[in-house]
This record gives sequence, structure tokens and C-alpha cells, in this order.
Amino acid sequence: MNDLQLRPATAGDAGALTELVDAAYRHYVERIGGRPRPMTDDYAEVVRSGRVTVAQRADQIVGLIVLDQVDREVVIDNVAVHPEHQGTGVGRALLERAEAVARDAGLTSIRLYTHERMIENLALYERIGYVEFERRQHGAAVIVHLRKRLA
Repeated sequence: MNDLQLRPATAGDAGALTELVDAAYRHYVERIGGRPRPMTDDYAEVVRSGRVTVAQRADQIVGLIVLDQVDREVVIDNVAVHPEHQGTGVGRALLERAEAVARDAGLTSIRLYTHERMIENLALYERIGYVEFERRQHGAAVIVHLRKRLA
């Protein structure tokens, strides 16, 4: 994984980020009955917000993470890895970057959310220390909120 570079997204990345998110989430569309919210984002606008870190191998963007800070927590708004690079440590590196951002800000927890039918995501998050604290109905969807306490 030493060939993986994490860097802030630039305006020129927006098209590649849109394609990456489409590839990463496409298999969920049928399962959840519609496009997941990250597939509807305008990545030119998201990049302008300054909240995006990309994972890059050589000249290819292979993952992204979008962070917010709400109250005294970092919130992971979106983490996506291109299907060809899933299982290679990209997602873990992005999640570790989010934890480092939280620690550097003096925060003691980080949280994220996912659709209840994205069971692979739920399993991964629980394996790496996230704990469910709430489920919320959002239209027809049930959104699972998870938190990880940082040492």
C-alpha cells in the first residue's frame, strides 16, 4: 500500500470523483431501491467545499472521503473506493485519515452513517470499532448512525 497517496481534492478531480462514486455505489441501487445520496452530489461543489481527500495510485484516483465537523465530532459524509481497489487497504487508509483529522482537532469521537441494507459497510465499520447509536427513518430508508471513540 506504500504506493497510495492521500491528498486534498482539486477542481480538476470532480469528474473522476463523480465516476468513482458511481462505480462504488452502483451495485446498491437495486438493493436499496434508488440511488444512494452520494451518487446525487455535485462533486464540483463538494470539492469547492474543501472537505474532500482523495486516495491516488499512480495517476488514478481510487478512493475519496468527505468530512464535516458537527459540534465536537468529525462526521464522515462519504467514503468510497473504486471496486477494483476494494480490499486493498484504500478504505482503511481513508478512515484512518479521518481519525487523524479528528485527533488533530482535539476531538474524541468520529461518526458516520450508512443505509441499513449496506450490510458490507456495517460489518466493516463494526470490525474497526464503530458502534451503532441510532437508526433514523429517512423517507423509505433506514439510516444507521455509528460512532467511534478515539483514544
